[in-house]
Amino acid sequence: MSKRSATDAQAQGQAYLKAPLSSAKRDEPTTDEMGEFEDAWEDEIESDEEAVDRGEARREGEDGMDIDEVMPAIEESEEQPPAPEAFIPGMHVLGKDEILEADDSVYIMRHSMKVTWPCLSFDVLRDSLGDERQRYPAVAYVVAGTQADAASKNELSIYKMSSLHRTQKDGDDNDSDGEDDEDDLDEDAVLEFRSVPHNGGVNRVRAQPLPPSTPLPEVSHPYYTATWADTGKVHIWDIRPLIESLDTPGYTWDKSRTNKPTFTINSHGRAEGFAMDWASSGGANPSALRLLTGDVHSKIYLTTSTPSGFNALTQPFTSHTSSVEDIQWSPSEPTVFASCSADRSIQIWDVRSKGRQSVTGINPAHESDVNVISWNRSTSYLLLSGGDEGGIKVWDLRNVTKKGSACFSGEPPSPVAAFTWHTAPITSIEWHPTEDSIFAASGADNQVTLWDLGVEQDDEEVGAPMNVTPEGGREVPPQLLFVHQGQEDVKEVHWHPQIPGAVISTAADGFNIFKTISV
Repeated sequence: MSKRSATDAQAQGQAYLKAPLSSAKRDEPTTDEMGEFEDAWEDEIESDEEAVDRGEARREGEDGMDIDEVMPAIEESEEQPPAPEAFIPGMHVLGKDEILEADDSVYIMRHSMKVTWPCLSFDVLRDSLGDERQRYPAVAYVVAGTQADAASKNELSIYKMSSLHRTQKDGDDNDSDGEDDEDDLDEDAVLEFRSVPHNGGVNRVRAQPLPPSTPLPEVSHPYYTATWADTGKVHIWDIRPLIESLDTPGYTWDKSRTNKPTFTINSHGRAEGFAMDWASSGGANPSALRLLTGDVHSKIYLTTSTPSGFNALTQPFTSHTSSVEDIQWSPSEPTVFASCSADRSIQIWDVRSKGRQSVTGINPAHESDVNVISWNRSTSYLLLSGGDEGGIKVWDLRNVTKKGSACFSGEPPSPVAAFTWHTAPITSIEWHPTEDSIFAASGADNQVTLWDLGVEQDDEEVGAPMNVTPEGGREVPPQLLFVHQGQEDVKEVHWHPQIPGAVISTAADGFNIFKTISV
C-alpha cells in the first residue's frame, strides 16, 4: 500500500486541524446576585440544541475550548528504497564525498590484496591442484616483480593467494539449499610470498608456459621465469624452490639456485624494454625453450635453451622503427610471432626468414602507439590489439597479405571489430584461455573490462540508442559484459587458466582477484 500524504489524510477527515488562534472563546458564566440553587448535573448535560451548536462550531473551527494540535497520522511506507545506481564511466561523475562501492551481488568471488611495493607486471603460475576447478575457497599462485623507490629494494616474488572464498551476497540465494556451506563464507584472503633480490625495477614478468593438464614440475626440475629489468638486462630465474617453500612448512631452498639468475641476456645493451614472451612447446626441438624480448630501440632478440643452458642469438629482428611494446608467439605456428610498436604498426614474423625482417604487417593499426596484443589460442587467425588512444581492435590475419606476394598492396586491412570504450591508454589485453570470443582488457582509466564478441544487438534494437543518459551520454556496446573498478593505475590483467572465469589484475595499490556472474 502506498503512503498517503498528510494533505490527503486531512481531506478524508482522518486528522483534525489545530483550532485557529482567532477563534471566539466561550463566555465565562456569570452568577446572579440573588443566587440560585446549583444543579449538580448542569455542566454534564446538554440540550439537543447545544450539542448541535457545538458540533457546528467544531466543524467551523470556532470551538471556544483550547485544544492541543492533532498531527496527521504517519503511516509506514511499504515502498522499497531506490536500487543502487550502477556507475558507468563516461556517463556518471562522482560527486563530492562520493565513493564507489562494489555490488557483490554481481561477483562470485572478489578479493583485494595489498603489497609492500607496486607490482606493475605479473604472470599466473600453473599448479598441481587441477584444471577446471570450481570449489571454494580457491588458491592461486602468481609471480611478480616490484617497482620500489630504490633499485636495491626491488624483488622478484612468488605469491600464494589462499582462502579465496565465495563472495557473500545480500538477499535470498535461489541456489542455496539452506544448509551451512563452507564455500559461501565471506572471509579475508591470505597472501603469502617468498622473494629474492632483483637488481633494478621489473618492467615485465613472464613465466615459462606449461601445457594444459600438466602438473607443476618436481622440485628437482626447474620452472623458469623471465624478468625485463629497467637496467636493460633480461634475467631468467628458477622459481620452483620458492613455490615449494610456500607449500611445504619448514622447507629451506638452496639460495645458490634461486637468489641469482640462471641466465642473463645482455643482447640489448643498456636499452630497457617491456616486450617479452615465451613460446609454447613446438618447433624443431619440442623440449627447447624459446624467449623473445623487444626493447625501446626497436630491436627484438631471440634466446633459446640448449642441453647445457641458454643461448642468446646476436642478430636482432629489425622492421619496427620505434619502441617494441609487446610480443606474442603464434599458438598454431611454432616459428611465427607478432609484435606491436610505438610506430603504430603490428608486424608478423617468421624466425626462419632470412634478414630478420617481418613477413607482413598492419601499418597503421591504430591512431597512436600500439601498446599490447594478444593472439587467440582457439581461433589462431584472430589477433587483439590495444592502443594508446584507448581503442581496442580485433584483426583477422587471413586478410593480411604477405610482403612480396602478387596481391600485396601495402594497404592495412580493416579490423573485424573496434571498440572505443576506454578513455585512456590500453595497458593490457588477453583472450580467455578457452572461450574464443571472450577477452579482458585494462586501461589507464582505472577500468578492467570483460568483453564477448559473440554478443550481438537484437534486431529490434538496431539503430536505437543503448543506455544513453538524458544528457546524451555514451552508448554501452552490447559486447561489453562487465566493468570492474576500484583500482588505481591498473597495469596488467590475466585470466587464471585453471579456475574458469577468474581474473587477476595488478595496479599501484596491489592485486585484485575476482570472478563475475557474467563469465
